[in-house]
Amino acid sequence: MSSTSKQFDSVIKKSREIFEKKLHDYGSSWRIMRPRSVTDQIFIKAQRIRSIEEKGKQKVDEGIIPEYIGILNYAIIGLIQLNLGNTDNCTLQKKEIMNMYDKYAAEAKSLMENKNHDYGEAWRDMRISSFTDIILMRIMRIKQIEDLQGETFISEGIDANYYDMINYAIFALIRMEEK
Repeated sequence: MSSTSKQFDSVIKKSREIFEKKLHDYGSSWRIMRPRSVTDQIFIKAQRIRSIEEKGKQKVDEGIIPEYIGILNYAIIGLIQLNLGNTDNCTLQKKEIMNMYDKYAAEAKSLMENKNHDYGEAWRDMRISSFTDIILMRIMRIKQIEDLQGETFISEGIDANYYDMINYAIFALIRMEEK
């Protein structure tokens, strides 16, 4: 297994553990969120990262790493919500939710491996702040697609943007871990 694959798995493992603990504490309360609200939640996290990057300091004692993990986990929530739709009935079983988490994480990894093959792991030479900007760009794309009610001429769908956000968040986390 390549170094990137192992690092990806390590980040997913940590993020999954956090997701699972929050699932225990809060249940599947996020199931009530409409897709637009999931997009906005990711936006808030990415915007906070950018603000900290630009200001060079923070006043809230939660750093950038938890925000990138939040982006990753909310992007997976976004994929689940796209698949299932939102509901007022938040009764999905933990096992079913975690199976969906694993499915989307595996699909993100497969996409990452394919793109890494084609791009030669160019992300390793990128600045971490660029990952933040790319995630914010993906959020803006999703908002536009949502405003168009999914009717695009040529663009990838919302799900493709969620997968890319998962991978860019993972790349940022890997790069921060390496420093």
